[in-house]
Amino acid sequence: MPLDVAQLLASAAGQNYRLHAEHVNPRFATVLRTIGFDRCYERAAGPYLWDIGGRRYLDMISGYGVFALGRNHPDIRQALAEFLRLEYASLVQMEAPLLSGLLAAELKKRAPEPLDTVYFTNSGTEGVETAIKFARCATGRPGLLYCDHAFHGLTNGSLALNGDPTFREGFEPFLPDCRQVPFNDLDALERALAAGDVAAFVVEPVQGKGVHLPAPGYLRAAAELCRRHGALFVADEVQTGIGRTGRFLAIEHEPGLCPDILVLSKALSGGYVPVGAVLTRRDIYDRVFSSLERSVVHSSTFGQGSLAMVAGLATLKALDEHAVIANAERIGARLLAGLQAMVERYEFLAAVRGRGMMIGIELGEPSSAILKGAWSLVHRMDKSLFPQAVIIPLLDDHGIITQVAGHHMDVVKLLPPLILDDAQADGFLAAFESVIAGLQKFPGPAWDLLTRLGKFAITSRPRRGAA
Repeated sequence: MPLDVAQLLASAAGQNYRLHAEHVNPRFATVLRTIGFDRCYERAAGPYLWDIGGRRYLDMISGYGVFALGRNHPDIRQALAEFLRLEYASLVQMEAPLLSGLLAAELKKRAPEPLDTVYFTNSGTEGVETAIKFARCATGRPGLLYCDHAFHGLTNGSLALNGDPTFREGFEPFLPDCRQVPFNDLDALERALAAGDVAAFVVEPVQGKGVHLPAPGYLRAAAELCRRHGALFVADEVQTGIGRTGRFLAIEHEPGLCPDILVLSKALSGGYVPVGAVLTRRDIYDRVFSSLERSVVHSSTFGQGSLAMVAGLATLKALDEHAVIANAERIGARLLAGLQAMVERYEFLAAVRGRGMMIGIELGEPSSAILKGAWSLVHRMDKSLFPQAVIIPLLDDHGIITQVAGHHMDVVKLLPPLILDDAQADGFLAAFESVIAGLQKFPGPAWDLLTRLGKFAITSRPRRGAA
């Protein structure tokens, strides 16, 4: 008798956090309970989620960018259901799969012309690991450069390129010869490349942690420096690619820029089946797979799974047919304009930056004495605490899911589904302004919340010498 999924879900409804506390990740379950994010979601469609109580939420982080086309997109679901009915062969291993060839051809149509060969992965971090191996093998060099605040994944090699000490702590020693350079600093990059041992510079066209934008011309100049010094330029578009910034690729915002290696994932899945792709030049690929004996020198069991390939093909088709990228550019501009207009009106808003539907809202120290003192007090309690005064009321009072952009950052990050419409964007702007206006009132509910969270943060810190 097959598994009755509906019955299973119904019988266990609401047990999410107990099960995770007992079997999966107790610490994260505690964090979610502490900030009031311990909701149990049971239905999803487009930009919305519904919890078991029937409340609807606007999802402004889209699974960290996975659900660029919204949740449970009907076109992609139909394509996957049709494929399952075919009982088609998959993962034979000793074959050249038809579907991966078709998806590779579609990706090449949308990428810069020199990128003519595709390697498929299951995730973004696996794609970065692939780029590391390809770059080292193709150049014969060990060195890898990455930026401060960089995030390229959390597996061993990718973690060596992570610019956040919080993620790195406890996992040393890292992959050797990985060196950090400041983002947007061409002089520092050139000095690092001058060592002559650098295989690749790996960079996000828009940094996910903090939503930091490249200075005009920075990426193109960085690529030119890499080529001058015999290193490869690797564009990590795991989060920025597939339309997120109002272009299919974020590198398109710099005309003439072509990476040596391009890494994609997240949105390519359509939110259904994990998939990623690494695009590179044939001469780089040939240096890795340099003989018949080395024809599978880098491979992955599930890397060309048929369901993943169908999800990717259906995603690209839906992206084109529904003009999703144009919508991302237009609605992204609407959100940015609305948020930037608030900066003049509210002391706590320091800056708003973004590209397309990838937006960072930076909170800053206010000028008035009372609010300034309250700001300082909160930051003394915990450097990561203040943005919770924005994301928690957005969830509790307005049913909107947002996130903090990184550890020890006063930045709220938005990664909405690219299908967001005008009314949904305007609804978010109104809700956000209401929350920010509430922060201007001291004392007030937002500050009571911060005090409660601050006390919890202090009492939950590990004590020195404790077992």
